[in-house]
Amino acid sequence: MFEHLVLTIFRFFYRLGGFGLLGLGILDSSFLFMPLGNDLLVTAFTVRNPHMWPYYAAMATAGSVFGVFIMDATSRKLGEKGLEKRVSERRLKYIRQKIETQAALTLILASLMPPPFPFTVFVIVPAALQYSRVKLLSFVAIGRMIRFSAIGLLAMFYGSFIMRMAKWPAVRWTIVALALISIAGSAWSVFRLFRKSRGADRDQSKKSAKEQPAEG
Repeated sequence: MFEHLVLTIFRFFYRLGGFGLLGLGILDSSFLFMPLGNDLLVTAFTVRNPHMWPYYAAMATAGSVFGVFIMDATSRKLGEKGLEKRVSERRLKYIRQKIETQAALTLILASLMPPPFPFTVFVIVPAALQYSRVKLLSFVAIGRMIRFSAIGLLAMFYGSFIMRMAKWPAVRWTIVALALISIAGSAWSVFRLFRKSRGADRDQSKKSAKEQPAEG
């Protein structure tokens, strides 16, 4: 049942072609994490049309960057205070230090890493700390383009083998398990994120209401 659900999702985006890469990239980098989703789609598309791999890599990158933009906007609105219950103090301190000293290298490497690397936290932390949005998106774009281009090039030579390997029972069930865990975690994260966002809006409204009479 669960395997069928995950396969149905992949098939849906596969039928959309390049726009499937765009859509899955947006979801994957924002609220609905699908492990190796676009990696497998880029591979499948490249096996079918090898000469189109730059287009597939670009569409996957564009979707990922747009998804990061959504997460950036939400996290930036919450600010550093909103990170308290989402990121451990130790991890927050580590990422802050990396962003302050080696932001470009840190964000590019984070964008290159496959799951289960916690890519999302390397987006929400700098965004909440008000790191430059242009730089954040630019470095993510560079990292993602390198990653998807490498996958496209590998697929030109080893794509058929990779797709056969993806059908191995052990590999399929590993992907399904990661997807289910990720979907559940994503749903919980979205719930907490929007709850905090609404709380921040209420606090801001109360603050404005208190300041208004004083100004009058």
